[in-house]
Amino acid sequence: MSKLKIGKYKEADSMSNLICQNYPALLVLSRFEMKLGFKDKSIGEVCNENNVDTKTFLAIINLLLCDDINHDCSNYDLFAPSLILYLHNSHDYFVNYRLPDIREKLKNALTQELKDLNKAVLYYFDEYVSEVRKHMSYEEEIVFPYVRSLIEGKKKIKYNIGIFIKQHNQIEIKLTEFKNIMIKYYETESTNEINNVLFDIFNCESDLAVHNAVENKLFVPAIIEMELKKSGKKP
Repeated sequence: MSKLKIGKYKEADSMSNLICQNYPALLVLSRFEMKLGFKDKSIGEVCNENNVDTKTFLAIINLLLCDDINHDCSNYDLFAPSLILYLHNSHDYFVNYRLPDIREKLKNALTQELKDLNKAVLYYFDEYVSEVRKHMSYEEEIVFPYVRSLIEGKKKIKYNIGIFIKQHNQIEIKLTEFKNIMIKYYETESTNEINNVLFDIFNCESDLAVHNAVENKLFVPAIIEMELKKSGKKP
């Protein structure tokens, strides 16, 4: 796959063109609490009207649209409060909307002929959702308050982003395993229903991978820089 150049979309580009050319960007809009109806305004204009840091918005957009999710993002200048807003709303989306919606569709798609297997399928999925909730609750209750204390110049919490790095895992991996098991071993004649669920799982898996990339490639480096500045060291 080709590697997208950092900065494909710029501040002066049309927001409507961005969305029409790349519909997954709708998720980024919602997580920044940006509403539709921006007419022919530029990305910068829409961001300013919604009190969203334009550089941070563009960093996430260009990371989302990059074929190589591991490309270098070190030259982005980011705004931590905007990143926290994005990540917080992402957590809310996954935990309170996306994963419950997939579970409901999954439950309705499972064939009655495989009752025993169905129990195992739902149990596995529920265990995964529980893991995601735990992962995201940790960030909400520990990591984000710590970062806010850094932003406010307090840093009273005995913590550093290195602790987060050591235990940060890729939460989409278990969903990938679940998807592969369903594809290989779940035999059913109700192909439309189960394939529709699998399509949603593929999309969620990709969305979670981007979410992890935002944390690892954008959020963590930004917080490391803040810690270094606070300690008086050069980034």
